Amino acid sequence: MFKKKKEEYPSVDGVRRVAATELEVNNASRDGVYAFSIAVFLLSFVVAFALTWAWFSPVTVAISLAVAFLCVSSVRMVPQWERAVVLRFGRFNRVKEPGVFFCIPFVESVAIHIDHRVMTSSFSAEAALTADLVPIDVDAVLFWMVWDAKKACLEVENYPKAVLWSAQTAMRDAIGQLNLADISVRRKQIDHELEAALSEKCEAWGVTVLSVEIRDIMIPRELQDALSKEAQAEREKNARVILAEIEKDISEMYVEAAETYEKSDKAMQLRAMNLAYEGAKDGKGILLVPSALSEGFDVGKLFRQ
Repeated sequence: MFKKKKEEYPSVDGVRRVAATELEVNNASRDGVYAFSIAVFLLSFVVAFALTWAWFSPVTVAISLAVAFLCVSSVRMVPQWERAVVLRFGRFNRVKEPGVFFCIPFVESVAIHIDHRVMTSSFSAEAALTADLVPIDVDAVLFWMVWDAKKACLEVENYPKAVLWSAQTAMRDAIGQLNLADISVRRKQIDHELEAALSEKCEAWGVTVLSVEIRDIMIPRELQDALSKEAQAEREKNARVILAEIEKDISEMYVEAAETYEKSDKAMQLRAMNLAYEGAKDGKGILLVPSALSEGFDVGKLFRQ
């Protein structure tokens, strides 16, 4: 019902980006309503003209046109997804449900047609300052619907614009309470906080906010490099800490093994034989064994001890 065009938003680094606020694809058509009005106009004109044909004159055509306009303003049709707010002498009279209804000419008028479907509206908070004074751009999408056509017509001048501006203000307030590092982590929490704040504010306008979803968070390009370096430094720090802990565990194992070898000569000789085997199993040459190490291969001496 409310058509929106593409808007341009300037980014922090001076590059202009184009965001489509609404894709008008497969929207429900009001062609049936317009066709009904045209049919009423033509039918009433033909009937009035036929009744006054005997006194044909320019006045006859004028009378037929006047009758046709009166019939069009009197007989109205509301599609399934809309509600029509009818005023009588400028005061609220009733809200018409879908279907055909009649208005009293010059007495009653249709003030507005309210769409009761779920509406999707995208909005952005440009150069919003975080708690640590970092300007960021935030794009989000808002899902909302009108549940009370009377309030939407009488309580606010332009309810779609009011909802979007309220969403943008609430987004800036939420961003201003968080540091830059917390925004990405707490994105879902921000969505719920915005939904609660907007629902409370828009309730008086007959509007229900179903959900708010943040689509994109953009930070200045020069700050992106700094954050990338900070993240790399943090990962390197964690890697060094893990490596140090592993080396500590290995050194403790070596100490325990040394204590075991010190208590038992047989364990030391078996370890020497294992080292010699590991060094020679893949080789094709001659294995040179020091004299001290060769005593470990004296099996008889090993068992005599």
